[in-house]
Amino acid sequence: MQDLSEIRRRLRHEQQQLNIRRYLRNRQAVIGSVIVLIMLFIAVFAPLLAPADPLAQTVTNRFAKPGTAGYLLGADKLGRDILSRILYGARVSMIVGVSSSLISMLFGMIIGLCACYYKPLDNILMRICDGLSAIPSILLAIALMAVLGQSLFNVILALSIVYIPRMARIARSAALVVKEQTYIEALQSQGASAARIIWRHIAPNILPAVVVQASFNFADAIITEASLSFLGVGVPAPQPSWGNILAEGREVITKAWWMVVYPGIATALAVMGTNILGDGLRDILDPHTN
Repeated sequence: MQDLSEIRRRLRHEQQQLNIRRYLRNRQAVIGSVIVLIMLFIAVFAPLLAPADPLAQTVTNRFAKPGTAGYLLGADKLGRDILSRILYGARVSMIVGVSSSLISMLFGMIIGLCACYYKPLDNILMRICDGLSAIPSILLAIALMAVLGQSLFNVILALSIVYIPRMARIARSAALVVKEQTYIEALQSQGASAARIIWRHIAPNILPAVVVQASFNFADAIITEASLSFLGVGVPAPQPSWGNILAEGREVITKAWWMVVYPGIATALAVMGTNILGDGLRDILDPHTN
């Protein structure tokens, strides 16, 4: 038994080393990770990086152009510093992206694994997921926000509900492949409990597919949150988010173009970085591409 445990430990160590080498050789994964880490760093340390209070108003400096009156990226209609608001807006986007992707991954895995292993639940759970998936994500998110009301917590809850069905379907599909393996049938014949088979033998093997989808949900959550705030049903003002900064800038785009351009660039970079990271993780974790 000790020899077998040592072999397993050595194999896990070798697999970890192989994954690290694959990661370092994959430019997409490295570049995407750098962009995402920068965004997370900005979100965590926004109070230290921001040159001013994002809510502080200086009406005499309203619509100050970039580089004037001490505003590096300009000021809005109330004289608030755009750079500070973008930095604090990154905090909202990262919280929404990380929280909604993790919550949807957890509940999506639970639903997908239960649907895969317990046939009576399969049709019920998958038909519910099909019904929710038939509604465009942004429309379902808007409908949920109309019911829940505007707040950061409700945005996270609404987006988690939106992403759970797609995560559940991916988890179920991957779990069905693993369930057909010979060693799973052997465990069943030996009387292993369903919980042990699901969480010790099936769940770890579907984790790569679920993690890749979670990275794409992360990117989608950033742009969906910005869209909800832009439409006035997301994070409420005066709390800064990239979406409500864009919404305010839309009204005065001919007078203050910087209110649209800079938060737009921040949103595009964050979404691009997470999508690139997702593509890189897919190449690393998908055995058919290695």
